[in-house]
Amino acid sequence: MDTDIIHKAGESREWNESFYFNFYDRGNDVCMFMRVGLKPNADERSAFCFIMMPDGSVVGLKDHEALGEGTLEAKGLKFEKVEAEKRWRMTFHGHMARMTERGPVPVPATFALEFEALNKVFDYRECVDGEGEKISRQVASEHLEQFGKVTGTLEVGGERFDITGLGERDHSWGVRDWNAPKMWIWLTAQFSKDLALNVTKLFVEEGEVSAGFFHMNGKDIPLVKADIRTVLDPDGTPRSLAMSLVDSNGGKHKVTAEVMRMVAMPFPSRDGKTISVMHETLAEYTFNGQKGYGIAEYLVRKG
Repeated sequence: MDTDIIHKAGESREWNESFYFNFYDRGNDVCMFMRVGLKPNADERSAFCFIMMPDGSVVGLKDHEALGEGTLEAKGLKFEKVEAEKRWRMTFHGHMARMTERGPVPVPATFALEFEALNKVFDYRECVDGEGEKISRQVASEHLEQFGKVTGTLEVGGERFDITGLGERDHSWGVRDWNAPKMWIWLTAQFSKDLALNVTKLFVEEGEVSAGFFHMNGKDIPLVKADIRTVLDPDGTPRSLAMSLVDSNGGKHKVTAEVMRMVAMPFPSRDGKTISVMHETLAEYTFNGQKGYGIAEYLVRKG
């Protein structure tokens, strides 16, 4: 079965199909995350792509355009399926903005990267019961996850990197209203090619939903409960977290993480009455004495 397809849209204006990739290259100390989203009922195709550079600076873009043919390409960012549920190609050629104290400064950027899966596609439905599905419907009810290795080349402002890293890809479809949840937490960590973690925690008016998996010993073990304690700065920026996780076999796991770098992206509602801020952070995770790296994403509704 090929789940890597673009699905027929539902009726909601906020119906969305999203493809997302991230990775961290330990050797080069480079982290990147990127997304192409399609909203056919709003005639919109959007993209964001941010690079956390070794010197601590951030280079990126966030923009949208008309839907056009509805392909996975927007503002110079392009995703191509090479092998269903296994390999993807991600490319970009153009300009991004380097964030400085004086404001954004345009810089040329180009990359040609390939994602190769290290586990089977994981469906959050393996973790969530009927009630959980019901209260998740405003935040992309269908959600698939997969971790893998990323290789290729990256050039930013004349600086070149040969990339070898580990990361995650996320494919979701359904209604996606960025301002519907009070908060969501989405965490990914890769400790090695054989050990990885994915956790999501959704907070909505009707309750909370936990989902995710531990990949260990060659298997994906669903997570059914996640208690997450987060230390926040006064402005709401996450700085560290501690998790107590329970898997479907009854296993209990403790994981901690420290935020290393951060990008904040605003998502205002269409009526302008509320705004949600996404904190996309690179974090160092610790599990059973092992160090791993990945994204710790916090979306927080401000109004």
